[in-house]
Amino acid sequence: MADDKNSPRTSDDAALHFNARILFLSQSPAPVEAVLRGEAVALAQALPLRDDVSTDEITPLPILTHYDEKLGRYPYTGFKAGERLPIAAGAVSAAGIEVVVAGKRYGKGSSREHSPTAEKLAGVRLVIAESFERIYRQNADNIGLFTSTDLGLVERIAAGEAIPLEELLAGRDTLAAAIVRSGGLLRFGQAHMRAIQAGANDEVQRPRTLFEKIVARHALATALTPASPRAGDGIFVRADWRFIHEYYTGMAAHMLHASLGRPLALQAPASVIVFEDHTSYVEESPAHVRAGLVPNVRRMVQAQRQFVSDYGLRSHRTLTEAEALQGTGRDAAGISHAMVAEHYALPGQLVVGTDSHTPHSGALGCVAFGVGTTDMANALVTGAVRLTVPASLLVRCGGRLAAGVTAKDLVLHLLAQAFIRAGGGVGKVFEFVGEGVQALSIDERATLTNMTAELGGLTGIVAPDAETLRFLRERRGVDFTLEPWMHSDEGAQYAQVLEIDCAAVAPMVAAPGDPGNGRPLAEVPAGVRIDIAYGGSCTASKREDFAHYHAVLRWAADRGLRVAPGVSLYLQFGTTAVRDHCIAAGYMDAFERVGARMLQPSCGACGNCGPGGSERAEQVTVSAINRNFPGRGGPGSVWLASPPTVAASAIAGELLSFAELQARHR
Repeated sequence: MADDKNSPRTSDDAALHFNARILFLSQSPAPVEAVLRGEAVALAQALPLRDDVSTDEITPLPILTHYDEKLGRYPYTGFKAGERLPIAAGAVSAAGIEVVVAGKRYGKGSSREHSPTAEKLAGVRLVIAESFERIYRQNADNIGLFTSTDLGLVERIAAGEAIPLEELLAGRDTLAAAIVRSGGLLRFGQAHMRAIQAGANDEVQRPRTLFEKIVARHALATALTPASPRAGDGIFVRADWRFIHEYYTGMAAHMLHASLGRPLALQAPASVIVFEDHTSYVEESPAHVRAGLVPNVRRMVQAQRQFVSDYGLRSHRTLTEAEALQGTGRDAAGISHAMVAEHYALPGQLVVGTDSHTPHSGALGCVAFGVGTTDMANALVTGAVRLTVPASLLVRCGGRLAAGVTAKDLVLHLLAQAFIRAGGGVGKVFEFVGEGVQALSIDERATLTNMTAELGGLTGIVAPDAETLRFLRERRGVDFTLEPWMHSDEGAQYAQVLEIDCAAVAPMVAAPGDPGNGRPLAEVPAGVRIDIAYGGSCTASKREDFAHYHAVLRWAADRGLRVAPGVSLYLQFGTTAVRDHCIAAGYMDAFERVGARMLQPSCGACGNCGPGGSERAEQVTVSAINRNFPGRGGPGSVWLASPPTVAASAIAGELLSFAELQARHR
């Protein structure tokens, strides 16, 4: 298991030898297959390397039902080179691979720590890439897996040279280096975090961003972290809320009990929330059913329920069971980070969760970011959350979005910018300001902050304002008072300012393979047929998203139109509150008349967790989900789009905007 007794602890003068057979994650399958056959392959022969290798490819979601040594059979089983999946289960360990090399933005996507854990359990000791996504690299640190951006190491390792530890840790902050030297975060925590104290330093006189102010109010003091941190420094913070879901809880419990025994002494358990949100429809997930993984999922869920029972934690279970508990105060269910925004997070707070889309709650003016399993496990027992202080980007959104253009279109437009595609947002805070953002509801702002995960950022944030207060009052019955400090100061420092003209943003789509493949829908060649249309996921299952679905589908129903022959339309609520609102607002009639299948609140097709995903490679899906990496949402092709475009395309049977659909049926 990650951070187990076999994790190496290293001294400052250590030098490490690695197996000279290096696995290059190439754009071509041939070099990959040659290495796995035992042939010698040089870096030059493997070029160009694959960029944007996602955690969905390193460990496809069905593999996440394993949270122990079994993971070691599965690294890279979803990795795509050309049109092939060249790495079979067990191939990496069988080939004795200790070093893996890839291109830019390695580890994109999910916060799943299963990915570096699977690599390490398969025998991988070092991953070299041109650049890494923040969560992946932090997860690797936390389990003692070495990472480096120095491609110059490749030739030296192939020649049998030992690499000094100081070179492997070059460029890392003091805290990250100390954690890796310790063999992982849990070992580091046992050695250095027994006397951790509140250490907020909120007396800084320089102008600061809202993010910096919130972090300063939540900072913790340790011997290895600076009192006045700057961007790039490693620190620890306390969180107002820590949440976890079933794909992580069993793994966290396993590592904590193995390291610390039973029972555990959890820190501030009242601020821990446990969600069951990925497994409601697992019996209808083709990926899980075909692989025979449903019993594994049930065991994983039971492991979470046992942990909740053992430690008396607050939990939200699946909808059917939640409904059975009506009247007990536990009848709310849905996607974890959407639920946190609906029930828990407040402006000025700090929230962490085991999901890359935790930044969803940043729409309320709080700091919210995703962490991996070991980070959460450590936070459960110490109350401390590791954070590498990021720089901030200011996204100034001038003008207003046109009618029919949504926040999803805006974020797909952002993702297509050259600066973002080149990794300019990796690890950064995205602060959204300007008339275009002020005009958005909290639901729409949440789409922006949620998808900072796809932008590569740590989190997204919007300063709280009158709209925030309205949301808290009307949705949650909370009368909140904004405090004078809850904004960024004039003169605060930003690494970059991105200027966006919202009025110029058109309905967008992202072509299959990566959320960054954005283009205006009008530039897509006509006649892209679809087989599946899916409206759901944390990004697109909020009240306002359903208002968009309803506007299109009511218009269609009133004209006698239905979902196109051969097309399946799925609409999935994000939370019970969204479902109940849609019923009360009278939306269900239109959805039924056009032939949509309604799905109860939970994660779904976005992560191969239920209906709405493809079953065959030739199928084409238009989806309102947030990412379309290879294998995400099934084996077919996935186009990303906004809620109105998904609904209009379902009626047309091809990629089409609502305006184009209306023009066809005047």
